[in-house]
Amino acid sequence: MEVKSALSSNDERSHRQLTPLRVFRGLSCLLVLLSTAFMMLVYCGFLGAVMVRLFSTHYSRKALSFFFGGWLALWPFLFEKINKTKVVFCGETVPARERILLIANHRTEVDWMYLWDLALRKGCIGYIRYILKSSLMKLPVFGWGFHILEFISVERRWEVDESNMHKMLSTFKDPRDPLWLALFPEGTDFTEQKCIRSQKYAAENDLPILKNVLLPKTKGFCVCLEDLRESLDAVYDVTIGYKHRCPTFLDNAFGVDPSEVHIHVRRIPIDDIPTSEEEVAAWLMNTFRFKDHLLSDFYSQGHFPHPGSEPELSTAKCLINFVAVIALIGTFTFFTFFSSIWFKIYVSLSCAYLTSATYFNVRPVPVLSFLKATFLRKLFKY
Repeated sequence: MEVKSALSSNDERSHRQLTPLRVFRGLSCLLVLLSTAFMMLVYCGFLGAVMVRLFSTHYSRKALSFFFGGWLALWPFLFEKINKTKVVFCGETVPARERILLIANHRTEVDWMYLWDLALRKGCIGYIRYILKSSLMKLPVFGWGFHILEFISVERRWEVDESNMHKMLSTFKDPRDPLWLALFPEGTDFTEQKCIRSQKYAAENDLPILKNVLLPKTKGFCVCLEDLRESLDAVYDVTIGYKHRCPTFLDNAFGVDPSEVHIHVRRIPIDDIPTSEEEVAAWLMNTFRFKDHLLSDFYSQGHFPHPGSEPELSTAKCLINFVAVIALIGTFTFFTFFSSIWFKIYVSLSCAYLTSATYFNVRPVPVLSFLKATFLRKLFKY
């Protein structure tokens, strides 16, 4: 803990001041991102997640990945190009478009956003899924997006979450669909108070005493591995460190912090991970012990080993994507406000559907799959 404090105080000069220009720029970016998210959801989200899905889940996911991948790519553009946050990738260079289970430490509320920077470089930003707490599904507009993109919500009560996780994971087994399923085994973001409680529990139960991460919860990871093992290529062990302060969401939006994000990536082939639940739990515990050592070295040295494993984002590609998304959203906006009243009716119906579907957690079943299942039930009944 002392090393971390020393690093922060020594690098105080790297903290960016919150100026009126940064506030204006941050609010403008958030307005653009929120408005584009709304239009993308009511048009592309509804059509892709409902109309296309009635015929094929696979092609529904391809369509949603294409459109929402373009929108999600606006966030790395904001972080790396507009706010000038330096993102340094370290460790192994991983292949593109693998089907993977990704585990990461949970230092702050924005960790999951920086996974988009890696997914974008690997061509999977539209296929990334998160396991997240159910309260986030209630966020306006963004909750719709979490539902459309098939994030798995959890109550953090295993007797409730187990069946829901099995149900959602069963839909992710198609090897034709790239998949990045990301989870944070700590279950919550890291704070000094939570760390003390975690260390006390570890001491009482003969578990590792960790200083920079919390003890991981193993059940969710074991279920993901058990249900998806046959269709996965690897597990990515991702460790995130921030210089020079740990950012909040508004720090990110206004470009105040962080000045640098360091992301260490370790690829573990799926065949190298044990199969029994007890051995998997022990493997995950050892993995977080490794993360703890990595972060201790990061706070003392200022970097992870083997930096520079991924190239910088192309500014030209980021700008082309930005222009394409804005042009698409501009077209939707024009039709909504300045064209036929039927577009306004469509938007209203789309909002009503997204609200109810998110609240009740329902998704359309492809017609052919539904008819096949109905036929088989009747066949076995007789």
